[in-house]
Amino acid sequence: MSGNAIEIEGLSKTYAAHSGEPAKTALQDVNLEVPAGSIFGLLGPNGAGKSTLINILAGLVRKSAGNVRIWGFDHDVNPRQSRAAIGVMPQELNLDPFFTARAALDVQAGLYGVPKRERRTEEILDLIGLTDKADAYSRTLSGGMRRRLLLGKALVHRPRVLVLDEPTAGVDIELRQMLWSNVRKFNREGMTIILTTHYLEEAEEMCDEIAIIHQGRKIAHESTDTLIGQLDAKSLLIHPTQPFDGDIRLPEGVELEHRPDGALALSYRRGQTAAEDILDAVRAAGIRIADVATEEPHLEDVFLALTSSRGTGGEEVA
Repeated sequence: MSGNAIEIEGLSKTYAAHSGEPAKTALQDVNLEVPAGSIFGLLGPNGAGKSTLINILAGLVRKSAGNVRIWGFDHDVNPRQSRAAIGVMPQELNLDPFFTARAALDVQAGLYGVPKRERRTEEILDLIGLTDKADAYSRTLSGGMRRRLLLGKALVHRPRVLVLDEPTAGVDIELRQMLWSNVRKFNREGMTIILTTHYLEEAEEMCDEIAIIHQGRKIAHESTDTLIGQLDAKSLLIHPTQPFDGDIRLPEGVELEHRPDGALALSYRRGQTAAEDILDAVRAAGIRIADVATEEPHLEDVFLALTSSRGTGGEEVA
């Protein structure tokens, strides 16, 4: 195997016309490499094609064109091995209501051909905090407990790659903390993690690399720090010695925001304006400075800049 857990080349998916609806293209010529041992963010607006890509990796959707390799196994040549190398925690709560938590894990392990003597059902129940609910039917579990069980099902066959599709959407703080603690643990042990999330601060904190998909195309793929560094925006955060709510004659392109705590946030582009020119304008307005700090852009700013610059461009498919 190369240094990549997943290699995707020219991946496309078009859903055929159905019931009077025209054919819809969900993915268009996507090329992507996910380094082994990384925590990799896969981001994009609703309908960008993320779920289609994940479902192709999981073997649930047939691609229209392209090549996929998971842990070195070609999806077409060695489908059983490639699918065994990946575990997916889906966004949807798709559990059999008549299985207990223990039975759900055992059945899932059986589907992957894990011999009974090698199954880790009790270990996984403890890991996901469901030991006391092992014999409870899944229909009686809370939404958070069902999400824990979905994580357990994704782990029964010891996958090399774990995909988490919007894992913290609508969950409480306790579950979120448990999930991220486990993710870091898995990653330290060598597991590759692929994360999709709408919580961009999570991706910024957790991910080594991030790819952004928009309208079925990959529009960015960089390390998290590099991606954020591409945005030229920056802010000076000035705390005056006395409250100030007036205007300042600022250089062209600089925007002023009065913060609730009395601070003045001055947004500018580093390639266009020097910080010293902004400070000169502040002093010229008679403002005495008690403290000054800088604010760097966040992943949300990069995400919005990249996706909004490309427009909507027609109908999208999830």
